[in-house]
Amino acid sequence: MDYNEYLKLCETIDYHMKRYYDQDDPEISDFEYDMLMQQLKAAEKEHPEWITPDSPSQRVGGTYKRTAGKKVVHNVPMLSIEDLFELDDVSAWVKKVQTMHSDAKFCVEAKIDGLSMTVRYARRPDGTLALILAETRGDGAVGEDVTENALFVEGVAKQIKGIDADALELRGEVYMPRDAFYKYNDEQRDIGGKLAANPRNLAAGTLRGLDSSVVKSRGLAFKIFNVQSGPTFLTSSHYNGLDKLSSCGCATVTRFLCTTCEEVLEAIKKIGDMRAEFDHDIDGAVVKIDQTDYRNDFPAGSKYQAGHIAYKYPPEVRTVVMDEIIVDIGRTGKLTYTGVFHDKETGGPALLCGTSVQRATLHNQDYINELYIGIGGSYSLYKSGEIIPRISACVEKPAEVFKSPETCPKCGSTLVKEEGTADIRCDNPNCPAQLSRTIAYYCSISAMNIMGLGEVLVNTLIENGYLHNIADIYTLKDKEEELVASGLIGREKNTAKLLASIEESKTAGPVAVLTGLSIRNVGKNTSKLLINEFHSIDALAEASKESLTAVNEIGETTADCLISYFANEENRQIIEKLRAAGVVMSEEPKEAGSNALSGLTFVITGTFAEMGRNELTALIESNGGKVTGSVSKKTDYLLAGEAAGSKLDKANALGIPVLGFNDLENTFPGFDKNPGR
Repeated sequence: MDYNEYLKLCETIDYHMKRYYDQDDPEISDFEYDMLMQQLKAAEKEHPEWITPDSPSQRVGGTYKRTAGKKVVHNVPMLSIEDLFELDDVSAWVKKVQTMHSDAKFCVEAKIDGLSMTVRYARRPDGTLALILAETRGDGAVGEDVTENALFVEGVAKQIKGIDADALELRGEVYMPRDAFYKYNDEQRDIGGKLAANPRNLAAGTLRGLDSSVVKSRGLAFKIFNVQSGPTFLTSSHYNGLDKLSSCGCATVTRFLCTTCEEVLEAIKKIGDMRAEFDHDIDGAVVKIDQTDYRNDFPAGSKYQAGHIAYKYPPEVRTVVMDEIIVDIGRTGKLTYTGVFHDKETGGPALLCGTSVQRATLHNQDYINELYIGIGGSYSLYKSGEIIPRISACVEKPAEVFKSPETCPKCGSTLVKEEGTADIRCDNPNCPAQLSRTIAYYCSISAMNIMGLGEVLVNTLIENGYLHNIADIYTLKDKEEELVASGLIGREKNTAKLLASIEESKTAGPVAVLTGLSIRNVGKNTSKLLINEFHSIDALAEASKESLTAVNEIGETTADCLISYFANEENRQIIEKLRAAGVVMSEEPKEAGSNALSGLTFVITGTFAEMGRNELTALIESNGGKVTGSVSKKTDYLLAGEAAGSKLDKANALGIPVLGFNDLENTFPGFDKNPGR
């Protein structure tokens, strides 16, 4: 990050601090805000000479401002657990243990879907154990100090009485109860903010946030699942150790003590049946050898804890009846389909993994045809990854399979099916649905990052004749008095702020511009590849299909979309208007980094104190590596930060090496942490 980028980041955070603390009207989630602050702290750590008294990092907006990125080396490594997906594999593991230790017992526990945290306690003169440190998992060897925030997490005991020990270290799971998660998203809807995808990610962002008052308001909770270190009476029997902690007032996980393989399987089933009773999500059941001395006879490798396995439940399934199919238009003109349904058995919403579900994406007409989806039909519904509801099969066919409309539901134009795909599109560039979403996306943080110009305000400006295309954004400054008088944006101060943000966006650069143009198949990552090769929108507009497909990862379909877009006269006029407004659409070729990661494919998951996800992607790419979005057999390494989720699980299942941020420099000779400097 250079100094100008740093100043821009400070201004962005200032804006959101004022929206949150002064106006009580945030535009982004707390997690997004926290990630911006993480980037700021990382930049100031590298360049302390940039820090001034008015830096956002030096001002406290809430009751406490945590120091981000303070590292802690774990006394006991916080390792993962090997996942099993078949009950037969669980039985085989249990019997293997029993073959070596016939008296072995097993503790079967609910695996809470949250983030791991270790808490350390030290003996005080009065004999009580006082909390002295709370640390996140990090890369398993080094985590982050979150002590100040942990004080506001329900279930984290500030002191423990009744245990005679000089020191104690406990590991547990921080999670967001479902009610707290629903409350957060309801509040976000009320203010037009971004909804959180799931409780686990929101809990992770909250715990690692910088303001303890936010942690307190979010209602996070904590339950202990392991004694990391302590007196023998707590550690020799895992189950008894947790029981003792419970008797001392500590919150511990739901668990069952088992002596036979049949009891283990029954406990797994019971925990699965209890999912709706828990106030939290679970992502499996953990089976541990109760006698800790026996565990080292069953090592699971350097990544996994010895003497542990985790059983992952198959997706929960309900039968639903289709009531309605809603057709809408996305920002690229593609038709979207949403199924609205009720549970066939109860008549109400379908209860899956403890949550109520009434809608699911139906993808496209081919998907609808394949599953015979229509009004009145019955279908199997499950949650993909226990998060996204998905229809998997037709149980009872409807009288008629749903058919897509022949004309656009928004503008009435004839719809066209894209050759070679299942996509049906509205090709009218002036379609109101496309126009609104295209302009809103151009203004979003993924593209030009124009703060305050979201979809609601964009719709208002379109309806009142101020916006007809993205270039019109830059003409709003000429109508400032009129806008203030109308109150469409707000008072004079708010209007001025928005216009200043629009003016500032002109320097966002060609990658942001290309991303914001909403060209089909050209997202942010593809835009980076193209600008790295052509360096300007003008050069890209004149590029041949051969030169486009010569760029790594650019196929014929993407090339055709680019050529078609730039061949359109209306699109060229918009680009000329952007140029006339002073929008920067070219960049100097960047100095190449190292080739330390040449030929290697990475997937990034979780959050990192050192830098944001986009910066980390750029760092890997500048060293010759490739970053993709999903884990597969072609992935060479998973780069995992805090709150790594299902991608980490999949990487472990496929045996893909997992690295932390610092491993990049340590593992790959010649890796350049500061390319171009």
